[in-house]
Amino acid sequence: MNRAFLHLTFAATLFALPFSSAHAAEQREPYGIGLEGFAYPYPVGLLPLVNDGEQLRMAYMDVAPAQPNGRVVLLLHGRNFPSSYWAPVIKTLNDAGYRVVVPDQIGFGKSSKPTAELHFDTLARNTMALLDHLQIAKADIVAHSLGGMLGVRIARAYPDRINHLLLAAPIGLEDYRMYVPPTPTEKILENEDKLTAEGYRKQLENNYSPKIPPDQITPFIDARFNIKGSAEYPRWLRAFVSSAQMIYREPVVHEIPLITEPTLFIMGADDRNAPGRPNAPEALRPKMGRNADLARSLAAKMPNARAEAIQNAGHLVFLDAPAKFNELMLAFLAK
Repeated sequence: MNRAFLHLTFAATLFALPFSSAHAAEQREPYGIGLEGFAYPYPVGLLPLVNDGEQLRMAYMDVAPAQPNGRVVLLLHGRNFPSSYWAPVIKTLNDAGYRVVVPDQIGFGKSSKPTAELHFDTLARNTMALLDHLQIAKADIVAHSLGGMLGVRIARAYPDRINHLLLAAPIGLEDYRMYVPPTPTEKILENEDKLTAEGYRKQLENNYSPKIPPDQITPFIDARFNIKGSAEYPRWLRAFVSSAQMIYREPVVHEIPLITEPTLFIMGADDRNAPGRPNAPEALRPKMGRNADLARSLAAKMPNARAEAIQNAGHLVFLDAPAKFNELMLAFLAK
């Protein structure tokens, strides 16, 4: 049993019980805004980068298999999770012989939190810089949620660097600007700052998966709320809110049909996640987040794509239904 698993199990036992936000604030030991104090399942490297004139560092895990098959998979995380949540997928891919590279994008996890706004083009360039640093010419991409939007941007901008594109419950399958009016950054900052740990737990359960046990959800809550005790928390919060504005302002849905690389959507049939839905007019909210249907429709417009929907799975599809997800993923990558 490794140290990271013990850390997560202990955290789950400690924080799964009901508590008030005031009591939680007293008991939580602050993490740094680079998630200092939060264990990752594999060693973390740091790549120096410059974005918009700012010196930054991009954190990543580079996990070698015991019996290499000569292939590399790049895992792209979602907005609400550090890249450590990929741990079971990393093991599955390693066991199949894949080298697995798992970055925290700038603004997330153990990577630097910039003062400038986030943009998908910048994150794509950073990710290519990481592959260059690791001397990786081509990779397969497996991307979740916000990472799916980034995966689309990478596939469009750098098609010669990609073998396969697997989009696991991606967001960005619709243009949220068609439903949600623009929201000022200061308003989003205010709303996010008010959110409590218990409120966040309910948000994850309602928007992501009600089926995942508390011991798996709790570390994600710790990773976010233990940061509130950091002296640099306002900078973390502004970067986090910048990622919400990036999702809204930089839709990728119009580019998805143009992707020519082999593409597989693996959707949770119950995934209705739609960023910004609470800010949409009430009459439009039910029309948002029909993600499995949206994936099927987009795949039908693409030259080399298909969509699979896993029953009884939600937005965290690779944790909700790991056996079926792994079966689909490995068969697709092996083609």
